[in-house]
Amino acid sequence: MFCVLLFFSPLVLLFMPPLTEQIKKIAFQLGFDPVGIAPAQRPAHWNFYQDWIQRGFAGKMAYLGRNLDRREDPEAVLPGAKSLLCVGMNYLSKEGPEEASVLPQGQIARYAGGEDYHDVMKARLFELLEAIQGLAPEAEGRVYVDTGPILERDFAAQAGLGWFGKNTCLIHKRKGSWFFLGEILLTLELDFDTPQMDHCGTCTRCLDACPTDAFEAPYVLDSRRCISYLTIELKGAIPRSLRAGLEDWVFGCDICQEVCPWNQKHARATEEEAYQTREGLAKPDLAWLLEMDQATFSRTFKGSPIKRTKRRGLLRNAAVALGNVGGQSDVPVLIRALKDDEPLVRAHAAWALGRIGGKVARSALEQANECEGDPDVREEILLALGDLGSPVTAL
Repeated sequence: MFCVLLFFSPLVLLFMPPLTEQIKKIAFQLGFDPVGIAPAQRPAHWNFYQDWIQRGFAGKMAYLGRNLDRREDPEAVLPGAKSLLCVGMNYLSKEGPEEASVLPQGQIARYAGGEDYHDVMKARLFELLEAIQGLAPEAEGRVYVDTGPILERDFAAQAGLGWFGKNTCLIHKRKGSWFFLGEILLTLELDFDTPQMDHCGTCTRCLDACPTDAFEAPYVLDSRRCISYLTIELKGAIPRSLRAGLEDWVFGCDICQEVCPWNQKHARATEEEAYQTREGLAKPDLAWLLEMDQATFSRTFKGSPIKRTKRRGLLRNAAVALGNVGGQSDVPVLIRALKDDEPLVRAHAAWALGRIGGKVARSALEQANECEGDPDVREEILLALGDLGSPVTAL
C-alpha cells in the first residue's frame, strides 16, 4: 500500500489547489472572513497618513507617529516580505434581551462586550501561520493584530476586504464593517486580490450622526473629537466642550457604524462565542460603574478590552455619562465620587454635578471646594459652581 501511495503521489500533487487557495481555505476554517492577499509594498495611502499625523489628528496617540520607516516599508519589518495575508473576523454580537433598569445606563461599543480580540485573533493567526509553514516550510511570517507597525486598514483595502468608508471604517459590500482586522506578513509570493470600489456614493449618514462632529471631511477623522478616542485613548481630562456630545457612551462608540446602510442591510451577528456580550455589559448601570473599586474593576473586566481604560478612565467616562443622562436621584453617587482617590474621577464628578444642578449638588460642590487640594479638580469645582450661578472664588 505504501508503494502504491508513493506511485500516485505525483498525480495527487498535480491536482492539489494552488498554495494561495489552500491558505485561504484554512483561514476560513479558522473563522476568518473576509480573507485576501495584498502585496508587501509601500501603503497606498502613505502620504495621506503622514499628512494626517502632521495635522495633529492622532491627538495623544503618539505611537502612531513612531516607527514610520517600518510602517512605510514592510520589508523593514520582515526582510524578504512579499505578501500580506489580511483577514477579518466578525464581532457583531447577538442582540440579547433588554436589561431593564430604572437607573441611568451607559453604552459600550459592541467590540468590547466580550473577550479581548487581540488574544482571540492572535491565537488563531499563529495557528494559521503554523499551517502555512506546514505547506511551505521555507516561509517566514509575522503576526499582527492592531498593535504592530503595519497600516492594516490600508493593506486590508488593497487585499479586497473592503473600501474606506466616509466614517473611515473598512466596509465590505456583503458584510458591512463589524469586523476586526489582522494580518500575517509573509515571505511567500502569493496571488494578490483586487481592491473593492468605493460604494458610499452620496450617503453622509455617518458624518451627520456624529454627536461630536469628529469628521473634518468625508474620509477624514479628527481623533481628538471622536468618542472612541475620548473614552479610551485620552488618558487625561475630556475637554469640557465635548463632554455633552459623549451622551451615554462609556467605552467607545458605534454610532457611525449603526447608521451605515451597508451594516443595516447586510451585517449578520457572529457565532463566535468569545465576542458575545458579557452579562451586565450590554447596558451597564452608570452608578454601578462609578462606584467600582479597583478589585471589582479588575475582576469584572479581566480578559476584556475595557481594561485598557483602567479604573480611573472608566469612572471618568461614567461620571460624564451620568451628567448627561442622570437626574437628581443620581446626585448622591456623584457626591461620593467627589471623594474618590483619583483626581480625574473627582474632576468629572464635579462637572456632572454642575450639569445636573440643584441645591444638594451645589452644597456638595461648595463643601468640596473648601477641602480639595488638587488644582485641576478645584478648577472643575469652581466652573461647576459657576454653571450653577454660585459666585465662589478660589481659596
